[in-house]
Amino acid sequence: MIIYPAIDLHDGKVVRLREGDLSQETIFSEDPAATAQSWIDQGAEWIHMVNLDGAFDAANENIRVLETVAKLDVKLQFGGGLRDLKALGGALDAGAARVVLGTLAVRQPDKVVEAVARFGADAICVALDARDGKVTTHGWTALSTESPVEFGSWLYAKGLRHALYTDVKRDGMLSGANIDDTVALARETGLRVIASGGVSSAGEIKRLASSGVVAGAIIGMALYQKKISLCAALRAAKGAE
Repeated sequence: MIIYPAIDLHDGKVVRLREGDLSQETIFSEDPAATAQSWIDQGAEWIHMVNLDGAFDAANENIRVLETVAKLDVKLQFGGGLRDLKALGGALDAGAARVVLGTLAVRQPDKVVEAVARFGADAICVALDARDGKVTTHGWTALSTESPVEFGSWLYAKGLRHALYTDVKRDGMLSGANIDDTVALARETGLRVIASGGVSSAGEIKRLASSGVVAGAIIGMALYQKKISLCAALRAAKGAE
């Protein structure tokens, strides 16, 4: 199971939000590249980077941050505000190994099929983020009508292989990941699901890894607040103490 340290970008700074709310923001660094290098030094092979400005439809320069971090010795999974195939291609050209689609996938699901065909299944991931059992869009501010399992199953049948799952109410809250729903999503859809939102302990990571179906876990607030070290998270992902 892969551990993805998270770097959320707002105005070029590394921040974390509570429940996806920009009014509940904590700034952790003004140097995203230095933050990325620190995770690499601790053993990270992947980093999950989110362009929060893009997710909330704000103008930003975070693609330049992506270009800078992509020059480091790490693979980047990048999402936030990728609303069309041109934006996807731009992020991949800037150095992302995989891009994450959210609003675009829900509003125009056929674009996911087109993206997989154009860029390859390993380059595309869909965020099946949920609030009250329904997939959310537009930076988690709007609800769709489908459940993550319903939408995920359809996407898998169309060729998608990678997905994120976030229980929005747990994101940034250090309240624990929604392990049961994460595992169920992976088992019921066949997708390589990456857990996100609330992951805060080695025990949770071991439970996710021991499921045999969860492909990864994104860790943000717990790392930044030193509730868990990246080294401990990496050990737990391998089933070690």
